[in-house]
Amino acid sequence: MSARVYNLLFLCRANSIRSIMAEAILRKMGAAHFRAYSAGSQPSDTVHPLALKVLEDYKFPTEGLRSKSWDEFATAGAPDMDFVFTVCDDTAAAPCPEWPGYPMTAHWSIDDPLAVDGSAVEQERAFVLAFKYLRTRIGIFLSLPLARIDALALSTKLREIGHTEGQSAQGAQGRDATL
Repeated sequence: MSARVYNLLFLCRANSIRSIMAEAILRKMGAAHFRAYSAGSQPSDTVHPLALKVLEDYKFPTEGLRSKSWDEFATAGAPDMDFVFTVCDDTAAAPCPEWPGYPMTAHWSIDDPLAVDGSAVEQERAFVLAFKYLRTRIGIFLSLPLARIDALALSTKLREIGHTEGQSAQGAQGRDATL
């Protein structure tokens, strides 16, 4: 008997940094049990070069990563999602489409690395920090016994993960996404 494979969609406004990093991280760390996707409400059409650099520096594959609209995942024929996580506050506050599959949702607020105004080193440090927070949260998520946990307990755990170190100041004000 084979283990279940879950579909997970990460959302961010531009789908160029945080959601892309999360997709790449889950593709590698959760490959045996997850299909990872990412999208944005207002996709930028390109993946930020520093996001790609950080992923490559930490040995995460970047091939096939692209900025795309969340509309690709809200239409007939799109994969049914088991989970949809927002990683930016703008997207968490926006009205989202109805996702096929009626997924479990959570908001994992991560500061936007582009908001850092400073030297190239300081900017890259912000990208690395976002990557590390996402990697930690995804690692916690992957440790959950998904096949043995009830929906209410799982929903609580998903929200708790979003409140681990690394959430943005805006996300820390207690706003949970209802997607």
